[in-house]
Amino acid sequence: MTRDATQTKRATRRVVITGFMAAGKTTVSRALARLLDCDAVDLDELITAREGRTPQRLIDEDGEASFRDAETRALADALAGEASRVVATGGGTWTLERNRALIREHDCVSVWLDAPFDVCWRRIESAGDTRPLARTFKRARRLFDERLAAYRLADLRVNAPEGRTAEELAREIASALRLRA
Repeated sequence: MTRDATQTKRATRRVVITGFMAAGKTTVSRALARLLDCDAVDLDELITAREGRTPQRLIDEDGEASFRDAETRALADALAGEASRVVATGGGTWTLERNRALIREHDCVSVWLDAPFDVCWRRIESAGDTRPLARTFKRARRLFDERLAAYRLADLRVNAPEGRTAEELAREIASALRLRA
């Protein structure tokens, strides 16, 4: 493969955004997709369309294991096409080795949107979200701490404190992607 062909292939690699719930993954993925002129896919929205139920309902009605299976199937579908796109995952998607393996198999760049817990929790509370796996501060904090080791395995880490806009974060990611090309 020529150097130009390699750079073109790498420039069109899919990007998978991970991070804790309410870190801003969906908003940032949409901003990044606009910058890269490609489609954005929100995994939770894809799951809802495929399963006819929201992730919250799937977890509440069938349990987390059933939801995680549906999530892995949706991720595989999102990555199956050749089109360049940005995928916003759910907060737990990246924590499963089988999902990280799928992402590696499809030569995606993984990006950890590293938002502090207090920022995520304020967003969850202010939105009135009822997150089935983190309905209380204590449970959310424990889940956040448990997931950090997995998030640290992402290819890129982007600091996402309060006050940084989705567009700023998307520009930082796009710049890092160009450097990796």
